[in-house]
Amino acid sequence: MSDKKTWFVTGASSGLGLSLVKQLLAEGQNVVATTRNKKGLEKVIGDVSHFLPLEMNLSDESSVNSALNDALSRFGAIDVVVNNAGFGQTGTLEELDDEEVRKCFDVNVFGMLNVIRHVMPHLRNQKSGHIINISSMAGIQGRIPGWGVYCAAKFAVAGLSEALYEEVKPFGIKVTLVYPGHMRTGFLSKGSLMLPSNPVSDYVLIRKNEEEATEQMNGMQIGDPEKAATKLIKITHIEKPPLHYFLGEDVYDAARKKIQSLGDALDTWKEDSLSIGF
Repeated sequence: MSDKKTWFVTGASSGLGLSLVKQLLAEGQNVVATTRNKKGLEKVIGDVSHFLPLEMNLSDESSVNSALNDALSRFGAIDVVVNNAGFGQTGTLEELDDEEVRKCFDVNVFGMLNVIRHVMPHLRNQKSGHIINISSMAGIQGRIPGWGVYCAAKFAVAGLSEALYEEVKPFGIKVTLVYPGHMRTGFLSKGSLMLPSNPVSDYVLIRKNEEEATEQMNGMQIGDPEKAATKLIKITHIEKPPLHYFLGEDVYDAARKKIQSLGDALDTWKEDSLSIGF
């Protein structure tokens, strides 16, 4: 890589985040990696001069602000922000209580907003930067029974990223919204995937889907996080990086089906849609 940048990566202790951190460090990039377990991350990465691991609570604005200030004190700038931290939550909309729903949004949505809110003054001041927000296949299609709240959170990530793209364009800041498909990471493992605390027995199909996800699909996902990490690095070297970026054959197919579904609805109900004007 010809230019050295400072990357700020959340959710860096496993999966796509860890793959990205390792590749960046191998290429000599400055990396600030945030996690809930700094010692575990230090053990995996080792002692690297251009590496700054930090413990950060995404739900705590003071913790986020402190981590960003530490990053700036160490490296003097932040060039690329990767909002990767998140976790999965299964359960029907009826089953999940208010605490479970809010926790899902606190990490997947509001935590991301905390990072964006506190890094933007720096990026505006330097009039450059690239914010990469990691959504999901669940952020392009919601017809996944038992994943409604997670889909809602990832749809929110998509919506805020599109708005952010337009808001920061005048400052020379780029935004990319990434939709990974099923990646062979620990996402479906205990600790990353939360099950409903008060399941309703009538939802037999949902329980079957959860079992298939945790016991059969886990470890068999078709997406390679190493290849995905390489693609994320690639788009930071493009003059006009994409706003929407799909990673995986499964999410590519899902997006095509969603587009077809929207097109069918527009065509079928066109007369109604165009009939309500004054």
